[in-house]
Amino acid sequence: MEQTADQQHENTLQENRNEMAGRLMVALDYPDAAQARLLLDQLEGIPCYMKVGMQLFYAAGPDFIRELKERGYSVFLDVKMHDIPNTVRGGAESLTMLGVDMFNVHAAGGAAMMAAALEGAAKAVSRHPELHIPLIIAVTQLTSTSQETMNNEIGIAGTVSDTVVRYAKLAAGAGLHGVVASPQESALIAEACGPEFRTVTPGIRPAGASLDDQSRVMTPGQAIRQGSHYLVVGRPITAAADPRAAALTIIKEMSEV
Repeated sequence: MEQTADQQHENTLQENRNEMAGRLMVALDYPDAAQARLLLDQLEGIPCYMKVGMQLFYAAGPDFIRELKERGYSVFLDVKMHDIPNTVRGGAESLTMLGVDMFNVHAAGGAAMMAAALEGAAKAVSRHPELHIPLIIAVTQLTSTSQETMNNEIGIAGTVSDTVVRYAKLAAGAGLHGVVASPQESALIAEACGPEFRTVTPGIRPAGASLDDQSRVMTPGQAIRQGSHYLVVGRPITAAADPRAAALTIIKEMSEV
């Protein structure tokens, strides 16, 4: 039976919403798996990415990652590796074996360290061809880092944007797939590294939401317009009275760009 124009329009809207849901990364910033599962139950059926950070991974371990994969989620394991190349190579091999879809390293570790992460992932896939190489991205500057902190405490001169772009170029040169940066730098990164180089952007706050401990923020719609590939959202969803409604509202705003 041929679809009506209204049905075709609605199908197109739904496809767009599903695509944008896949670009929304919900930060599971919980101290244990039990609390994270409560949110997963509330978000059931929304095909978003799940981001697991250090607190939850250290508490729940690899088994929780496997559980997320069994539930059908794409997983970003946010452990920010920063060590000598050999150690990062081994860590990347282990994370690839776990089946994560994305993980990150610190760009400040240098080109050799970032290249070692790719080598570790490739080694895991060579041993187990059913696996895939995850998207490996580099942290440039945390979205909580102001220019004053970067200049006077970390000891890096210049503007935050200049540092982010320099690190992005370093990551691209090392073969990584993208970077973590604030949405304010997405357009600059695309200009420097090309539109296919992914930007994963925390610091997303819907209009009127609290900034919490973030310094460089944008709304979901603004971030998509700036070229962000993935939006990381935590407390505006996890601390909402109705997390499902909050997530759907963000996806709707992303879809209307």
